[in-house]
Amino acid sequence: MKVPFLDLKAQYNTIKDEIAVALQQVLDNTAFAGGPFVAQFEKGFAAFCGTKHAVGVGNGTDALWMALLALGVGPGDEVITQPDTFIATAEAVSYCGATPVFVDVDEKTYNMDPAKLEAAITPKTKGIIPVHLFGQMCDMDPILAIAAKRKLFVLEDASQAHGSDYKGKKAGSMGVAGCFSFYPGKNLGAYGEAGAVVTNDDALADRMKMLRDHGSAKKYYHSYVGFNCRMDGFQGAVLSVKLKYIDTWNEARRQHARMYTQLLSGNGNLIAPTEAHYGKHVYHIYAIRVKNRDGLIAKLGEKEIGTNIHYPVPVHLQQAYSSMGLREGSFPVAERCASEFVSLPMFPELSAEQIKYVCDEVTRAL
Repeated sequence: MKVPFLDLKAQYNTIKDEIAVALQQVLDNTAFAGGPFVAQFEKGFAAFCGTKHAVGVGNGTDALWMALLALGVGPGDEVITQPDTFIATAEAVSYCGATPVFVDVDEKTYNMDPAKLEAAITPKTKGIIPVHLFGQMCDMDPILAIAAKRKLFVLEDASQAHGSDYKGKKAGSMGVAGCFSFYPGKNLGAYGEAGAVVTNDDALADRMKMLRDHGSAKKYYHSYVGFNCRMDGFQGAVLSVKLKYIDTWNEARRQHARMYTQLLSGNGNLIAPTEAHYGKHVYHIYAIRVKNRDGLIAKLGEKEIGTNIHYPVPVHLQQAYSSMGLREGSFPVAERCASEFVSLPMFPELSAEQIKYVCDEVTRAL
């Protein structure tokens, strides 16, 4: 049996007629860059997240970058985040001329450890970016309390957490803003590149709308130097169609995760993901931890089971950030987890038969 790591075609086949209509509407209206279809999605996504505003941009990295710029982050500033994330979280800080600072993570959730946060704060610290890794929100109450005490902003990197929640509050709605990627493989994925920032701050939303469009609120009138980071009309239309299904798809992921965890329980050679008591995990990634990762991946590959690694090298050990002078041992929990992660197939259209096959082969391989 062949089980791909991700099957975008399976999802497309369930909504292809709606997608065709949506794309044809964009063509008929020639609304290609920004425009009404982006605005329609922004309205729907803001409502989904429980925020006043959503600002559509070109991708998730743009979302982080525009939000940081709108918050006034610049040269000399420091922004705290975690090392087990996609490099875009740190890149966005660097784009502003600021410095990313890392804190280690909790070994059960793989998210920022609030107990280690205050020690990383310096007089240069401007804000904190907790990353809701793999689809589970960080423990936000202590992070927000520390930020409030130190007068720091909290910007949520929710790029893997569409629809997850923390004590009933949706990802993206708890900090000053929340940033999302709609890369095709995400729980809510575009058919190309797209991203968004959600916020309840009117002024912040206005600044980001101008930043994404060359510093302009009115065409050809530019208040400051901005950027070209608009979402295109096709992506807005596709995302509006898919937004109607995100809750159903997330629940399917949760059911798949429960089945994985049940079938893999009792296997002392792996650690399965843990859902924190405070919220709802939406399992963008179902990552187990094993000691002999390469061996497992090779054996599963022989059985035509797709796997991935999220992420093999923590950001502080990437060559791109070697100038920071951080070495192995700087963040031992993140480093240990990064050396053991194996992501198993996870998408809403997985069948119970496929999951059982994967679990049988994982058990056999280990």
